[in-house]
Amino acid sequence: QVQLVESGGGLVQAGGSLRLSCAASGRTFGSYAGGWFRQAPGKEREFVAAIDWSGTITRYADSVKGRFTISRDSAKNTVYLQTNSLKPEDTAVYYCAADGGGDVYGSRWYLGTVSYWGQGTQVTVSS
Repeated sequence: QVQLVESGGGLVQAGGSLRLSCAASGRTFGSYAGGWFRQAPGKEREFVAAIDWSGTITRYADSVKGRFTISRDSAKNTVYLQTNSLKPEDTAVYYCAADGGGDVYGSRWYLGTVSYWGQGTQVTVSS
């Protein structure tokens, strides 16, 4: 079992930055891929980024490539999402996720059918 707790959301002006954190509990998290999804009001949840268990393979949605960076600190059981050059359209609830499948380019991440979810953290970008 893996439990995920997000933090770091908030209100920021367009062009600003936030670092989201996802703290995981569970002794097997080191072998899990971690990632982020987001859901804006009135829209479906969408994939943002994922990182494999080793931290060497990453995947990003086209909409955030070059602006967001995902990383992990295995010693702290934490996955991070550095968000830069934020735009009003990045406004959403951001959810941390984890999955033991390992393949961040697999359909589980594309479809959002991963195993574990956090409660979400709100990111609001003002224009």
